[in-house]
Order: sequence, then C-alpha cells, then structure tokens
Amino acid sequence: MKRLLYTLISFFSIIFFTSAKPFHFKDNPPLKPLPRIAIAGLGIESSTFSPALTDEAAFHAQYNNDVFSVYPFLSADSPLRHKAVWFPTLVGHALPGGTVTREAYESLVTKTLGALKKNGPYDGLYFDIHGAMSVVGLDDPEGDFIVRIRKVIGNKTIISTSMDLHGNVSWRLAENTDLITCYRLAPHEDAMQTKERAVHNLIERIESGKGKPAYKAYISIPVLLPGEKTSTRIEPAKSVYAAVAPASVQKGIIDAAIWVGYAWADEPRNHAVVMVTGDDKEKVTHTAEQLARNFWNARAGYAFVAPTATLSESLDKAVASNKHPFYISDSGDNPTAGGAGDVTWTLKEILARPEFKSDNGPSLIYASIPGPELVKNAIAAGVGKHVEGYAGAKVDARYAPPLLISGTVESIVYGDKDAEVEVAVKVGSVHIIVTQKRKPYHKEIDFTRLGLNPRKADIVVVKIGYLEPELYAMRADWILALTPGGVDQNLERLPYKRIQRPMFPFDKNMADPDLSAKLVPASDQL
Repeated sequence: MKRLLYTLISFFSIIFFTSAKPFHFKDNPPLKPLPRIAIAGLGIESSTFSPALTDEAAFHAQYNNDVFSVYPFLSADSPLRHKAVWFPTLVGHALPGGTVTREAYESLVTKTLGALKKNGPYDGLYFDIHGAMSVVGLDDPEGDFIVRIRKVIGNKTIISTSMDLHGNVSWRLAENTDLITCYRLAPHEDAMQTKERAVHNLIERIESGKGKPAYKAYISIPVLLPGEKTSTRIEPAKSVYAAVAPASVQKGIIDAAIWVGYAWADEPRNHAVVMVTGDDKEKVTHTAEQLARNFWNARAGYAFVAPTATLSESLDKAVASNKHPFYISDSGDNPTAGGAGDVTWTLKEILARPEFKSDNGPSLIYASIPGPELVKNAIAAGVGKHVEGYAGAKVDARYAPPLLISGTVESIVYGDKDAEVEVAVKVGSVHIIVTQKRKPYHKEIDFTRLGLNPRKADIVVVKIGYLEPELYAMRADWILALTPGGVDQNLERLPYKRIQRPMFPFDKNMADPDLSAKLVPASDQL
C-alpha cells in the first residue's frame, strides 16, 4: 500500500513540475507590507472668557484598541481597518468648557508620546483634534502637541489631521501636518465623514507612493465670528461652504477646507483660515485664494441663524405664540460652545415670571442646570416628593448666585456619561432638569428618558446656540436669546486683548486684507 502511495505522489510531482510555469519574483513580486499607521488626538473647545477649568477626566480618554470604538469606519470588519496595521495610542474628546489645566494637558500629551515611542517607526499618523483647545499658560496647544509628536516620530511620517471648522489653524500646525481637512457643515452632521476622509487621504497617499503633498496653501482671513452667525443652514455660509467639496476634488488637489475659527478664546491664532493641499501649485494656490475671497466678501452678510432678542422679549414672544414647542436658546452659557453650563441668570428670570407660577401655566422645560446638592436631596426624598436645594453658579456666579429651587421630584435617572445623575423637578409650570454634572441637551431622548415630552411642551429653553438637528426638526418656532455667559454672542462686549487687529467685525471699516496664498513648508523640510 505504501509503495503504491509513493508511486502516485512521484507521478503527480513530475507532472506538476514539468508543466508549471517557472516562478520568477519579477513576475510575482512579494506582497507589499501594509502601512503602519498610528492614531492620536485631543479635542475640546475652551472658552477663555469662562472661569471654568477642564481636568483630565473630562476627556474620557480611550487607549490602545479601545480607540477603535470612537471611529465606526475603523470597525473590525470595515475596509479601511484592513488597509493598514494600526497603532492607536490615546484619543480624548471633552465637552466644550473652560481652559484646560496645564497638569491635564501635560499628562495626556505625555501618555500619547509614551505610547508612540513603543511601536515606531510609522508610515502615517492620523491626528484627530478639534483645534480650539486653550491651556493655562500655553498658546496654541494643538501646535505644541504636533511639534512634540514630530520629535518622537520624525518628519518623514505623513500626518493627516481632521478638525472642527470652529478650530484654529496656526502656522505651526500647518507646517507640521501634511494633510489637513475640517467639517463642511454647521451643525456638524458630517463630523464622522470628515474623519474618515482624513484617514482615506492618508492611506491613499501612502499606498500610491505619492507621499506628502507638494504644496500646502495657507491664507489667514481677519474675521472672527460665532458659529451662530456662520451656520451652513443659511446664506451666506451655505454657499461659501458649498464651494468647498467641488474645489477639493479637482485634479491636482487632495483636499480643501475653510475654518471659521473659535470666537471665545483670546489668542493671536483665533481667526478664519483657508488651507488647500495638493500637487498642482497653480490649482492649489488659485483655489485657496478663491475660497478665501468668497469668505471675506460675504463678511457683512453673516447673520444669526435665528431671530434674536433679549430673554425678556424672547419669553414674551414664546408665551404669546400659538406655535408649540417654541424653542428658546439660552445662548450665553451654551456648554456645547464652551460655557460653564451653570449660570443661573436665565432660570432665575424664568421662575420670577408670573405666567409660570401656577401648575396650569404655560408648560416650560428648562435644560439644564447642574446642582449636586439638589440631586442628592431629590434622591433622598424620592419621586413624587417635595425637594428643596441649591443649584448652579458653583463655577460661574458672575451674573447670578446659586439658585434655591423648591418643587416636586418628577423623575430620577442614573448612568448618563456626562450628567451621571439627572433629576426633573417641577416648580409651578416649569420642569427643570437638574444634573449631577453639566450636560448639553440636544436629542429628544435626553428629555424622554426623564419622562418629559419636548414635543408637547409649550416652551423649551435649552442652554445651546444654534439648535442641533433633532431639536431643530421638532421646533415649531425658535428664537435665540442673547443671554450672558462665557460664550456671549455679543463678541464686541468681550474683553479681547490678544487677537490680531484689525479684525472684522471689531474694525468694521478696515481695508481689504492681503488674501494671497502663502505656501507652507513641507514637514520634512523644517
């Protein structure tokens, strides 16, 4: 039996080797190794006009393979995941807030650099930042961060950066990144799409062998405006930003982007910027200049995305309206833009109004105010019971002191990532959401999980600027109340000292600036 088996193996071996085509490496080169790509980033909007400080815990940092949970397009079965060998280090995103403590920043950066040192060298790095971080005693933190990353990974590695359009692009950041892009919509419905584009651009440049772009055009535009005046829902920002996508897909161009900048921080880098990257010098520079001129020429047309009024006028209109729910943005203390989130001034004014004193007054939901003391008392009292305690103004008491709230506990919910504990308390006809820690309310489920129905309420007052998509879709009417706080919409009454001047709208009659493109040195030429 064994002799027969050996005979058959020998026979088929002779047939195969005499008939098969000879194997040459020239015809069948070895498989090209996958690129080695690291991931790192920190994101926050930090108002320097708020007394709040942001600590390390606020970033909810993800480490190593947990980083993949942040990016659906890098899930285990996604095509992009299989395009590279990935080395995620640290990614942290905090709610907008106050200036980041130096200790928190140094700790997060040091951990990132330590992780990067373990697995180099890298072909690429995906740098996921917001661009509006402020740090105690440090200008341009994102610029500092990327320089320190370069010292670890070197200047040959290609870095692709994704940002919020309300971030700031300093010259230092522009020099040290190779590919760069930002959101094209405000509200930011394209946030994840933008991050995926940044990763796709990085992989394409590595796979194709094209490497770093030949040209990076940079134009500083002396305009500083709030997001509520540059929303892409309305003109002129709608048309200005609609031109970005077509510009970015021209032959010879990799990507194009317009940054509005972040209005509530006082640094020289805070202003609008255009950047275009690519390999065709003429197209890169011409496109950047055209986008910059579009933005500058539209400057006088930028207006609030909703009607504006004082809080008193806003409440008068809401009470008199037959359109429900009538939304009011409590804009000056908006935690989605960097407000402390605990200014009590608006809630104090609402509770003082006679219309809301009785149970059968206009139903009003107020979202929200942090009040650990009141939350503790509500838990002790229980649902349906009377509760009393102070809320708000622990961080920002410049406009009103902590507010004594006395009412009935309607619901208690545990486990929210930001708020931790949420309590609904009814005072007269007002349903007040009180939280253990501050939280922005921008989705319907934020309300319904507390047993509150924003669609059935007469008035909904939210600490927010422009309404996020779900709130915007359910509004019957809407007004933006110009209330006080760390992200005051009236920029001209804020104490700027360090922004570059002249700057629109602070210098309304300023001469037209030089909007010619400046070519940024490649990172490997620094």
